[in-house]
Amino acid sequence: MVQDEQPSAKSMPHRRDLLQCGGVAMIAGAASLAAPQGVSAETGGARLRHPMVIDTLGGLGNPNLPAPAGAEDFASIDERAISDGHAAGLCAFNQTLGYVSGPADPFEYSVASIARWDDYIRRNPRNFIKVLGVADISEAGRSKRFGVIYGFQNGAMFGADPGRVATFARLGLRITQLTYNIHNQLGDGSMAPQNGGLSELGRAMVAEIQRNKVILDLSHSGEQTCLDAIAASNGPLVISHTGCRAVADLPRNKTDSELRGIAEKGGCVGIYFMPFLAIGRQPTTQDLIAHIEHAIQVCGEDHVTIGTDGVLSAVDDMSAYFARLRVEVDQRKAAGISATGERADIVPFLPDLQGADKFRRLADLLERRGHSPARIDKLLGENFLRCAGQIWGG
Repeated sequence: MVQDEQPSAKSMPHRRDLLQCGGVAMIAGAASLAAPQGVSAETGGARLRHPMVIDTLGGLGNPNLPAPAGAEDFASIDERAISDGHAAGLCAFNQTLGYVSGPADPFEYSVASIARWDDYIRRNPRNFIKVLGVADISEAGRSKRFGVIYGFQNGAMFGADPGRVATFARLGLRITQLTYNIHNQLGDGSMAPQNGGLSELGRAMVAEIQRNKVILDLSHSGEQTCLDAIAASNGPLVISHTGCRAVADLPRNKTDSELRGIAEKGGCVGIYFMPFLAIGRQPTTQDLIAHIEHAIQVCGEDHVTIGTDGVLSAVDDMSAYFARLRVEVDQRKAAGISATGERADIVPFLPDLQGADKFRRLADLLERRGHSPARIDKLLGENFLRCAGQIWGG
């Protein structure tokens, strides 16, 4: 493991860990997003037909259950999480597993993480299917299960050996980032001040990732790393979860050049529900819509999708959650892996767009703003499915 990837003496929690261990109170002053006028919230608004929803970075979980530190994300998947997923129309999601940061050996930890998820899916065949190709996503929708797409948010587990990509692909890896927020052996992350771009090893890794039909994900990458990887790519690639730098000028968001480059290669860009949608305050659904619409303007409607970077179920009560958020923000800052815009008083989701109907409510708002049902269906899943099919094959 490279030195930059050893930020602390213990493994750092991923941000979604907070959503799996938080307590229970409503955010004071957070207004609920109303159902469309004249339509009940229970029906989910005007969109009574259910599009295929694919969260390009997210997952299931009940954020009101305690989960042991370091537990896999499935530790908080209970009946409520399953029920909310079905009510939301969720068909598949890019599940972060494997090494993100900390002192664990990235390769060994990632192999073990895949084994744990394999075991979990084997024990829950009525609810989950491991996604190896687009046919598995279609089967998940047909059989009312959830397709789990195995994804990495760091490339540290590949070490200096591009051959490890094939190893992980055989184990079921279907999407991988090159970097997290900081520098690693492949290039600079979004918070690396030098913005040095893709390393020579990184270029070799890009070629191997694409040769093995794994989706290359440029989330968290620095701007030059992202542009270098786009230039080195010979096919579609994605940014699974980001915002637009032109709307909120923060390092975790992508410039128009990066967004346009993804679209020109036939890929897609997922817009997240994260603090980076606004500067210095809690973002709302209106901020999300502003980023979605800017991305459509830059990329075109065939190249934008949704990657929430969070669980689906709502937090019921926020008092204990904020206490944990303060601890996690402090830990991430001390370890040097946080991103500008992470704050203890801004939650990493949209308080006015939570719960089982959030995709339907978002669809209703977009339709009110003049976006066609066909475009909305593309945003909610069809664009990613097309892109994944081009990369994975059938």
